[in-house]
Amino acid sequence: MLFDSSLRKELGRSFGATLVVLVTIVVTVMLIRTLGQASVGRVNPSEVMLVMGYTVLGHLPTILTLSLFVAITATLTRMYASSEMVVWFSCGQSLMSFLRPVLRFAAPVLLGIAVLAIFVWPWSNHQIRELRDRFQGRNDIERVAPGRFIESSGGQRVFFIDKDTADAQSGNNIFIASNERGKETVTTAASGHLATLKGERYLVLEKGNRMETETATGQTRVSEFAEYGNRINSGPQGPTDNNSPTMKPTLVLLTQPDAANLAELSWRLGLMLAAINCVLIAVAATRVNPRVGRSGGLVFSLFAFATYYNLLSVGQSWIGNGRIGIVPFLILLHGGIFALSMGWLLARSGDWFSRLRPRRRAASGGTV
Repeated sequence: MLFDSSLRKELGRSFGATLVVLVTIVVTVMLIRTLGQASVGRVNPSEVMLVMGYTVLGHLPTILTLSLFVAITATLTRMYASSEMVVWFSCGQSLMSFLRPVLRFAAPVLLGIAVLAIFVWPWSNHQIRELRDRFQGRNDIERVAPGRFIESSGGQRVFFIDKDTADAQSGNNIFIASNERGKETVTTAASGHLATLKGERYLVLEKGNRMETETATGQTRVSEFAEYGNRINSGPQGPTDNNSPTMKPTLVLLTQPDAANLAELSWRLGLMLAAINCVLIAVAATRVNPRVGRSGGLVFSLFAFATYYNLLSVGQSWIGNGRIGIVPFLILLHGGIFALSMGWLLARSGDWFSRLRPRRRAASGGTV
């Protein structure tokens, strides 16, 4: 049918263009954020693109929903502005008739959002955590980067090594500050190198000074050394024990229904339900105001989308705090928005009043 094919073709072009723009924006923002994490030692610089890819993949449900919402709003707004809607309405099509082709176009996108929210979101979070734990679990020597102050994996030492290093096993102008066993120690050395003695790895410092301060008494001892060895724990640490619900599979959230897991489950289900409701809102609410112009529809879609997702976050917080159950929240928020959207759509399409108008006219004609 010409009506369905032309509408879906235009929706496809608008959705593709919007998706490319939003993905580009999100990738740029995530790249800047990931580079910032790499600069402070939270992410391996060589894995920046991998971490960014997992992060963008986890945010794809939100990106797809917004792209779909904006595409439907922009398409219908253009059709109103160019009087195409008047032509279709005069041919017997109502606003409810637009819902079927729009849903047929949105069905694959909605299915993708469901898969991403249920399965890909926790998997991507888990992969990011593993990458960070593996990077944080390196031994102290592997964490040292020339020309930068680097904190040790346990957070008890700070290292600095000059940029003019001869090779990976030696360095110049070394600075080490540590806080261990009730002592604050600052060690400086002109040079240093790695050595293996009796199966243990040591950092051997040469021509330096060492200052120890007792934390409790404040007593300070300063010593000078020609050579000083410091044993290094070469074994990597295990992964951090993080039981965050964002990394748990959806089946685990269902089988362990505590407050935190139910809050995360409400977020994942909310992503799917919000995508469906956004389609209905876009069809029901889109119209052209000559005083505002075509940009009014885009502003409305962005405002409605931001408000909806803020309500999702608020509801997730309430469920986690035990202020509301997951079922009442899903019914009140998503069910309420669904009912309002369908009521708005039916009211605008005139289906409620199509049978009442002839009777009123007949009644008024009889009285005259």
